[in-house]
Amino acid sequence: MAETGTPSASAPASHAPVPPTPPVPLSALLARDDLALRQIAGPAGPDVVVHWAHTSEMADPFPYLLGGELLLTAGVQIPDASAPGAFFDAYVARIVAAGGAALGFGLAPVHDTVPDALVTACDTHGLPLLEVPPQTTFSGVARAVWQLMARARLAELRRVTEAQQSLASAAARPDPVPSVLRRLAQRLTGRAVLYGPDGTEIAAAGREPAPAVGKALRNLTEVVRPAGSAKPASATDTVDGTHLSAYALGPGEGFVLGIAAGRREGGDHTIASVGAVLLSLLTGEHHSGAGAARSSALVRLLLGASPQDVAPLLQDGDGDGDRIVVHARPERRAPDPVAASALGAALGSPLVDLDGEVVRVLAPAGREPAPVPGWTLGVSAPAGPGGWPAADVQAARALARARATRAPLVRHGARPALSELVPEAEARAHARTLLAPLAPRPALVDTLRTWLSLHGSWDRTAVALGVHRNTVRQRVARSALLLDADLDDPDVRMELWFALRHS
Repeated sequence: MAETGTPSASAPASHAPVPPTPPVPLSALLARDDLALRQIAGPAGPDVVVHWAHTSEMADPFPYLLGGELLLTAGVQIPDASAPGAFFDAYVARIVAAGGAALGFGLAPVHDTVPDALVTACDTHGLPLLEVPPQTTFSGVARAVWQLMARARLAELRRVTEAQQSLASAAARPDPVPSVLRRLAQRLTGRAVLYGPDGTEIAAAGREPAPAVGKALRNLTEVVRPAGSAKPASATDTVDGTHLSAYALGPGEGFVLGIAAGRREGGDHTIASVGAVLLSLLTGEHHSGAGAARSSALVRLLLGASPQDVAPLLQDGDGDGDRIVVHARPERRAPDPVAASALGAALGSPLVDLDGEVVRVLAPAGREPAPVPGWTLGVSAPAGPGGWPAADVQAARALARARATRAPLVRHGARPALSELVPEAEARAHARTLLAPLAPRPALVDTLRTWLSLHGSWDRTAVALGVHRNTVRQRVARSALLLDADLDDPDVRMELWFALRHS
């Protein structure tokens, strides 16, 4: 049967909280040779921890305890009674009621041994009892507790910092959402799931939990999912010993991050919060005036308007309508919509088109694009609305050259070409006539164009087209045969290149 309680929720926070200082395992204190402490009663194990040390000689320290203390006493408060059992039973019961974590009894200067009645009481109430030898001062024990806490604090901060850096690196990959989820699952030793606005699982990483735990995690997401009323930013629950957490992503978009882990440490919430922030940026949609203008531009294009008519709606403050076209391919796997959106954000433009394995971005011309880790880019020359189709061709050719030369970014050359001396209509007519034998075979046209652009390199052309070099040789030889042309003649190559650029 599932062990579960009422999910707890927390209010939205403006930033990820600093991880709390981890408590000190009692076993770590017992392992200190300089203290020579010895446990003589009560439970032991890794779950017994102390949060601080406190010294008190009061007969009833209950009002002065906060909980989690290692209470240190020399037994000054013990009355000279014939029945000490009743006193120690009440004394230990009050410490346990106050939340004390353990009791340390000093053998000097009042007592030579720990009273048997105190040992019995600690065993009865389940309070760990430590024997503090005469040579060990209470201040030395307290100092050791703070040293161990500082060491644990430093280790936890280091763990959180390394996790933050790892998550940021994952968010910069071509597949940012799956990468961030994988890193979260690894850092939290559990399962990380991205749920869509309708509650369906979009992506996940880590070992899949038991069905009951998975169902409970989905139910927990509804606690934080916006639904017309104020909802908490996060919520937690525990089912079958598995700790569950849910984090709302973005200001009302409906995406939720769910995490299921077998443990819950102090820094885990901070790490998960960082992951939630990154996923919010990666999944967020911008419902702004600019977004409405882009939607209006699309509608006008569909209803027959020209690019020149809708270009003013795409203005972003750069003062003119000139833009560049960027073609991009990820270095490893095929891009997904989220990765494409992240690339557009890196290039400073929301105008992104995912077309198979290539992402096209219409970016502001005034912003010089830089290489993006994990992507290969081809960049066109700046162009106005009427020149965007030609810029699209330029970007495609630049991307082909970038992939062939294994360069992260290649820009289209901006120098005036001799082809500009020939009217475009005449150049196109010449190209159609010269390349007519290849027209029914688009693969031959693409191969010949790429091969000529790469100076006849078989290997680079094969890389650019994603085919075997023998396939390139066969296609080029077939093209030469159909065109009845000597492709070793530089004049023939120049004429064909001119035609291919206008085809």
